[in-house]
Amino acid sequence: NGVLSVCTNTPYKPFEYEENGKIVGIDADIANAIAKDLGAEAQLTSISFEGLDSGTGLTSGQCDIALGGISVTDERKSKMEFTDVYFEDNQAILVPKNSKISSVEDLKNAKVGAQQATSGESYAKEKGADVVQYEDNELMFSALKTGQVQAVSANLSVISEALTKDPDSFKIAYQTSENADQIAGAVAPEKKALLDKANKTIQQLKSSGELDKIKEKWTKTKSSPSSASSSSAN
Repeated sequence: NGVLSVCTNTPYKPFEYEENGKIVGIDADIANAIAKDLGAEAQLTSISFEGLDSGTGLTSGQCDIALGGISVTDERKSKMEFTDVYFEDNQAILVPKNSKISSVEDLKNAKVGAQQATSGESYAKEKGADVVQYEDNELMFSALKTGQVQAVSANLSVISEALTKDPDSFKIAYQTSENADQIAGAVAPEKKALLDKANKTIQQLKSSGELDKIKEKWTKTKSSPSSASSSSAN
C-alpha cells in the first residue's frame, strides 16, 4: 500500500536516533533508499532491541524489514534472513577519563554497562565482566558518567558518538583490531522477494559510492590509544 514499514531501535547513533521528531541516521537513509526503489515511503518505528534480536518484530508482521544496527550472527540467522552487509564495525570499550582500564584483561569482574541483546553485551560477558544491562544507549552512557558502571562495551561507531559529545568525560580504553561486527538489515524468512529488492538497493548504494557518503555523513569515528587483538562472537 505504498508504505515500507521499518523496525529500528532508538537512540542508537549513528545508525538511528530522533531529531526534530523524525528518525534519522544511517539506517534511516538506507530504509528511505530501499523504499524509494520500491515506489513506497519508509515508515520507521522504534521497538526494543530484544524485538530486533529475536525477530518478533518481523514475524509478528509489525514491520516488513528491520534496520537497527543489527549484527549478523548464526543464532539470528535461524530466526530471520539478512540482507547484504552494509557496515562493518569494531568492538570498543569506553571509560571515564581517569580510568585505569586499558586492556581486555581489565574487564574481568569489572562492572560494565551494555545494551541488552547486543554484541557489546556478548563481548563483555565473554571477557568476564559483571555486565549491567540497559534498554538504550543514553541510559548506558549516563550510568558511566555518574559512576554506576566502570566501563561501557559497544560498537566503536556508537561509542565514538558518545566520545564526540562529551570528550572531557570519556576516553576509549581500547578496541578490537579486526571488524568484529557485520551489520545488515533483516526480513522474515518468507519475504524472499523483499530481501532481493533490498539487496539490489544496497548494492546500488555501494557501487555508486552513495553508501560511503551516508556513512561519512553520520559517523564520527575516533582513533583509540590501543587495540586488543581479540574479537567477539557478536
